[in-house]
Amino acid sequence: MGKQVDEQQMTASGCARAQGSQADERCPPSRIHYVRRGRGSSLLLLHGLGGSWRSWSPILEALCSERTVVALDLPGFGQTPPLPGEASLRTLADAVADFLASHDLVGVNAAGSSMGAQLALELARRKVVEKVIALNPAGFWLNAWERWVFYTSLSISIHSARQMERFLPDLFASPIWRTLLLWQLSPRPWRLSPRLVLDEVKGYIGAQSFGNLLRDLANAPSQQDALPGSTNQIVVGWGRQDRICFPRQAKIALRLFPNAKIHWFEKCGHFPHWDAPEETANLILRWTAAP
Repeated sequence: MGKQVDEQQMTASGCARAQGSQADERCPPSRIHYVRRGRGSSLLLLHGLGGSWRSWSPILEALCSERTVVALDLPGFGQTPPLPGEASLRTLADAVADFLASHDLVGVNAAGSSMGAQLALELARRKVVEKVIALNPAGFWLNAWERWVFYTSLSISIHSARQMERFLPDLFASPIWRTLLLWQLSPRPWRLSPRLVLDEVKGYIGAQSFGNLLRDLANAPSQQDALPGSTNQIVVGWGRQDRICFPRQAKIALRLFPNAKIHWFEKCGHFPHWDAPEETANLILRWTAAP
């Protein structure tokens, strides 16, 4: 990435329930790994299911030129161990909220991708973050079929990746194989960086909380709506060729967050920061600029 990244770890308590007589006690602290880099006002980055802070690498330099980026490895992903007990979007939100409080970052602006976008919207509901850019958020299902497609397709993909793990470096080096293996994530997989997609898929394989969070996202109640009187400024960005969280789900997001704005990414799939990095970085910087 050019410049040295300041990687740090900090303890943040996450709330989950244990078994038996200890069910009402708070969990032991969970160590959240993060990178902090750049200059200007702070910007929180929340990656998607199976990813890590490295998922943002296509736009990290552009964001760091104008923002102090705080990019997390969410519990159970990257270098952060799982939360004890329940692994769900709710407990992730608890842990990130505690992290922000311990770092004096409550009220920070946030950008999230997929699961991280849904998490950012939940943190906005809790009034923990201020301006939000939610890229292709999960959780806005129109029907049970969409939940089934989300769960089944990703389950098959992670199973296949684990079976082929030792061959992945060679496969992703080939534009043809990148296209065959990553068609669900991008409309133009052959243009993606082999190193980027290899790191991402290895993250999926090694993520300790992948299965639990996948089940939670597919089976839990849909994203709750904005609280009455909410003043959060939200933009929902959606790739028109998303094959995981279908673009038609955007109307549910806008119904639940009626003050939100929509930004459509043309010729983009599930990760606009991969398919259209310059457009995505400009959107984030413009939306999080001081008034």
